Amino acid sequence: MRVLMFFGCLLTASAVWVSPASAQADRSAAGPLSTLALDERLRQDAGLEVGDTITLATTPDGPGQRLVVSAFTKRTADPSEVARSEYKVRLHLGDLQALLGYGDRVDRFAVVTSDSAATERTLSAVNAQAFGFRAHRSRDIAVETGRTFAVINRFHRAIGVITILASAIFLLCIMLLRVEERRREIATLRLIGLSRRTVVQAIVVEATAIALLGAVLGTGLGWVSSLAVNRFYQGLYRTPLVFSLVTPDVVLLAVSLSAVLGVAAGWLAAQRLVQRAPLALLGR
Repeated sequence: MRVLMFFGCLLTASAVWVSPASAQADRSAAGPLSTLALDERLRQDAGLEVGDTITLATTPDGPGQRLVVSAFTKRTADPSEVARSEYKVRLHLGDLQALLGYGDRVDRFAVVTSDSAATERTLSAVNAQAFGFRAHRSRDIAVETGRTFAVINRFHRAIGVITILASAIFLLCIMLLRVEERRREIATLRLIGLSRRTVVQAIVVEATAIALLGAVLGTGLGWVSSLAVNRFYQGLYRTPLVFSLVTPDVVLLAVSLSAVLGVAAGWLAAQRLVQRAPLALLGR
């Protein structure tokens, strides 16, 4: 039987060993021990297993409480917990009160209400109890704690806009180079009777095809990169949180933007070409 000593509610201390016989004797003398659930990461970091006995204490030299590990809990996909290295411990309420010495006191609690009117009544009742009591709506707390992620979201939007502008300029440059290389060919077709409209349509179709091909290749590269990012960071932080996600909406937006940019770049490049006389395109 392994016995570990942990100090505080967030587990940070190391282990000591006792023999199976003494552990069994302590248990039989004191009666059955209560149980607790530990963070799944402790299974790997401390080598714990279900059935092991640990001792929890609030201070290194304070009295401890012996408990038996009955389960391990996995981390949830909560962005606010990603960078935290603390281990979470789940105790029965009576064991937690005895460990902390709080008695019938709590730091915070949550109340579920039936509708918005009940929410308002509960807020008023709690806030009117005494100085120091303060009730908040869950959505207000979510807004406060989610400000960091809102900033990150705006930053990602800015990166997306810059990338789209750079892609549009790059596509336009490619089409201008291509039509310049083919000016003699197009001039010859114009001299034998090909209309300006047909030339413009051909260049627009070509530019759109190039843009859509780039969108397909970019989507594939983004999907592979997303898998690599998720695998690395989920392993680093040991969390099920998805860090990068390629959704159908994102793919549809990328393809649509590519088509629009392709049409625009092709039309601009074609106008630069068809507005010149065929003989001028031939260099005469």
